[in-house]
Amino acid sequence: MSNQACKFKTMCGGQALIEGIMMRGPKKQAVVVRKPDGELEIQEKELKFIKDKHPILGWPLIRGVVNFCDSMYNGVTALMFSAEFFPEDGEEEEDPSKFEVWLNNKLGGEKFTALITTLAVILGIGMSIGLFFLLPTLLGTAVTVLTDSMLARNLAESFLKILIFVAYLAMCSRMGEMKRVFSYHGAEHKTIFCYEAGLPLTVENVRVQPRHHPRCGTSFLFMVIAISILVSTVVFAVWPVTNPFLRFLAHLAMLPLIVGISYEINRWAGRHDGPVTRIFTAPGLWLQNFTTFEPDDSMIEVGIKALELVLPEKQGEDAW
Repeated sequence: MSNQACKFKTMCGGQALIEGIMMRGPKKQAVVVRKPDGELEIQEKELKFIKDKHPILGWPLIRGVVNFCDSMYNGVTALMFSAEFFPEDGEEEEDPSKFEVWLNNKLGGEKFTALITTLAVILGIGMSIGLFFLLPTLLGTAVTVLTDSMLARNLAESFLKILIFVAYLAMCSRMGEMKRVFSYHGAEHKTIFCYEAGLPLTVENVRVQPRHHPRCGTSFLFMVIAISILVSTVVFAVWPVTNPFLRFLAHLAMLPLIVGISYEINRWAGRHDGPVTRIFTAPGLWLQNFTTFEPDDSMIEVGIKALELVLPEKQGEDAW
C-alpha cells in the first residue's frame, strides 16, 4: 500500500511491549514480537467497538473513560502475549494450580484469559490510583502541622502528585528491562511520524524521525494529573474537606470526570497545531525523555511491520 502523498495525522497508534509493539488502526489491531530466535511472531485481530452497539458510550466525556478502559485491557492483553516468549532467567514452567485448572475448566480458555486480564487491569488501575492519588493525599496532611490553610494543603498535594509521577517515570527509565521497552516506544513513535510525513516506511526513513510524539500515552497521563489538580483545587476551595480519607474518596469520585476531560483536551490538542496546543503538549513531550529511547534497526522493523498490518485498504480512511 502506498503512503500518503502529504503530511496528515493518523488515528493509528500503538504501545510498546516486551520486545515488540502493538499497533491499532481504524479496523485492526496487530501485535508484533521479535522472539529470541530473531523471528517475528504476529497476532492480528479485527476491532469491535462497544460504541457501535451503545452510541451513548461514544459521547464526549463518556468516551474518554470507555476508551481508557479499553486501551488498558487491550494493552495488558498484548503485554501478556509478548511476555510469553520471554520467561525470566532460570524460570521453569510451573504446573497450574488446582484452582487455576478448576477455573479454566469452568470458564473455558478464552473466558479464563479474559478474567486474568481483567484482574490485572483492575490491579494496575488500583495501584496507579494508590500511588498518584492516595499517597499524595496522605502525605499532604503533613502541611496541616504548619498551617490550616486549605490553599496550602491543595498546593502541597498538587506538588506531590507531580513529583511522584515524574519520579516514578524517572525510576522506570533506569531499569534495564524497561529501557528496551522504552526503545520500542521510540520505534513506535518514529514509525507513526514517518507515515504521517507521507514517506515510504523504510528503516532509513523511520530512523531520522523524532521520538517525541504529541499524541502519546505519557502525555495523556500527565494531562490526567494536571486536570485532577485543577478540578480538585476548585472543588476543595468550594467544599473544604480536611479528613484525608474523605479527600481521597472525593478524588476517586471525580476521577471519571477528570479522565473524560483529559481525553477531550488531549484529542483536541492532537488534532490541531498552534501556540495554545503546543503549551498543552509541552509537558508530555518533555516527560517522553523518560519513556522513549532511540531504537535500533531491528526495533524499527517491528514498528514498520506492526503499522503496515493495521493500515486501512482505502487511503486516508485512518485520517484523524
